[in-house]
Amino acid sequence: MKTRKSYSKEFKLDAVSLVTEQNYKITEAARSLGISANMLGRWLKEQESEGDHAFRGNGKLTPEQEEIRRLREENKRLKMEKEIPKKGDGLLCQRNQVKYGFITQHKKTWPISLMCQVLEVSRHNYYSAMRRNEQLEPDPQHDELIEWVQKIADTSDFTYGVRRMKRALNSLGYPVGKQRTRTLMKEAGVSVRRRRKYKVTTNSDHQQPVFENVLSRDFDAQKPDQAYVSDITYIWTQEGWLYLAVVIDLFSRKVVGWSMSSRMNAQLVFDALTMALWQRKPKAGLIHHSDRGSQYASRQFRKLLAQYKVTGSMSRKGDCWDNAVVESFFGTLKQERVQWRHYQSRHAAQQDILQYITMFYNSQRMHSYLDYRSPSQYEAEMANLGKAA
Repeated sequence: MKTRKSYSKEFKLDAVSLVTEQNYKITEAARSLGISANMLGRWLKEQESEGDHAFRGNGKLTPEQEEIRRLREENKRLKMEKEIPKKGDGLLCQRNQVKYGFITQHKKTWPISLMCQVLEVSRHNYYSAMRRNEQLEPDPQHDELIEWVQKIADTSDFTYGVRRMKRALNSLGYPVGKQRTRTLMKEAGVSVRRRRKYKVTTNSDHQQPVFENVLSRDFDAQKPDQAYVSDITYIWTQEGWLYLAVVIDLFSRKVVGWSMSSRMNAQLVFDALTMALWQRKPKAGLIHHSDRGSQYASRQFRKLLAQYKVTGSMSRKGDCWDNAVVESFFGTLKQERVQWRHYQSRHAAQQDILQYITMFYNSQRMHSYLDYRSPSQYEAEMANLGKAA
């Protein structure tokens, strides 16, 4: 008999917040999370009717989170006024035609009237310029390609270079090459943001027992739920550090478990792995690999591994290459998202990272390791191939 999946309260609250706070449709959020829309609908009703007491037994929302929700609408316009000049860095010194192009590109993100006000252009002149452009003889496919390039760039948070942009356009049915893609990106005003390098380490100076390096850098899993890799990183906010623990399935590079907290303790990694185990229901023999941090060596965490018959594996001391896949994910997260944000609160950072993992990284971002498919797409395709065989 098929075992019914269980979900932690943290996962349910994250799922609900994608709809209530980030305005995703129920079907869209459910598809990205790998759950049914009906189930997410039930969670939304429970959250609406029971508030803090919803999903009882696994934790509750903090007063800080409730206060942030109450103030969100009040601060919305102020935040948009700050975001517009950041996104259009240097635009105030540009001629009006450049500003008009920025406004057109982002009109689905911010109100046109607000952008005109911030960029110091007349709304009347903007609409007049748009009408003049519409009178010119257009090239429908070229205009369509420019629009797609802008959409893809915006969706990927300007992290796609020529190679990934070409693959994205090809998947949409446009047989463009690298040179054409490079020209389209230049014309659309799209470029990749410059990246910083990050190095994060955890404390392995403890007296608790550690596991042997069972994984031994074998990062090519042949099937789902064969080997997971985990680690912790931290993100700065105006309220202090937010700690993030993730669990990644090596088969698809999908983030299958995560947890965020103001404290870097054993409970953080326990919750991340619990989410993965409850959702994926792996068979006995799964390998879980991490560094030698005290959180992963704790009695609480080792007990969880034993309960689910998971084989523990740890990197050699001070060797980040033994856990390169999850280190790479953290680098991607910070280079593509975190370094471009200025989080006012831990809750704001948590919501942004949740959106990145569930709605972009797992479900949309093309991975070169997966032949430019997203983790969710790759898992679905491999599952269909298995059924056909």
